[in-house]
Amino acid sequence: MARALRVAVQMDPIAGINIDADSTFALMLEAQARGHALWHYHVRDLALTSGRVVAHAEPVRVERRHGAHYAFGPPEELDLSTVDVVLMRQDPPFDMAYITATHLLEHIHPKTLVVNDPASVRNAPEKLFVLHFPELMPETLVTADRRQILKFRERHGDIIVKPLFGNGGAGVFHIKPGDSNLASLIEMFTERSREPLMVQRYVPEVRLGDKRIILVDGEPMGAINRVPAAGEARSNMHVGGRPERTTLTAREREICARIGPELKARGMIFVGIDVIGDYLTEINVTSPTGLQEIARFDGVHLEQAIWDAIEAKRQG
Repeated sequence: MARALRVAVQMDPIAGINIDADSTFALMLEAQARGHALWHYHVRDLALTSGRVVAHAEPVRVERRHGAHYAFGPPEELDLSTVDVVLMRQDPPFDMAYITATHLLEHIHPKTLVVNDPASVRNAPEKLFVLHFPELMPETLVTADRRQILKFRERHGDIIVKPLFGNGGAGVFHIKPGDSNLASLIEMFTERSREPLMVQRYVPEVRLGDKRIILVDGEPMGAINRVPAAGEARSNMHVGGRPERTTLTAREREICARIGPELKARGMIFVGIDVIGDYLTEINVTSPTGLQEIARFDGVHLEQAIWDAIEAKRQG
């Protein structure tokens, strides 16, 4: 039997989570069931002082009970070098605050196992890491150059435009042939940010769903299909996408076999990839979701596989 671990969970405030959907909550319940001790803290409570990485944290117990899903113990200054595992689970955006947190956590990893590896998370944002696998993707452009975007649109006609470091489907636009709003859209994005945009050929198979596949230590373990609502180009569930039961196709297994070894080598224990039709569109490493939806449809609790992988690395 694995020894009990000390686990610090870096996440958004636990009071506001949806316990029926939140993957971090599922991970915490499983850790607690295995006898691991849990602490909760927000990324704003993280500090580097005199070479020590500390967090203002509370011991926490969790329970699947609406309105009473957590209970804190007395707050303390927790030296993260004294815990076994840090789950880095705050939601994006992947901005300089997020990047700074990865730099701070590098000071304790791998003596304290940070999941996912903070340097790899920093070097593999969802919409950029995927570009290392162009043979698996729809035609894609990353640029802030208006001329390049217009040329890409002329070549492909039907395109998706989205912010490079967005999340949750925010700011994703479907520009159809004949739509006259592209120039204004580029102006709006460039006035708000200096970051490049990602532009992709529209994949019409998205109407059949955007599949989220969970890989644990590089191995595909389960999937959920997310079908966009009528009149919506995005399949994200918080904008009305409908989850459906699904299985993996031969092409999807090929995609997982291609990227899985890279994920494992980079210390990516819990990853969610997005596949539309035959194409890989994102590799989500910052705070992947989908565990509870897969459990409801398939009865498979992937949080168990994730903790098996974490415990194997801690016992090794």
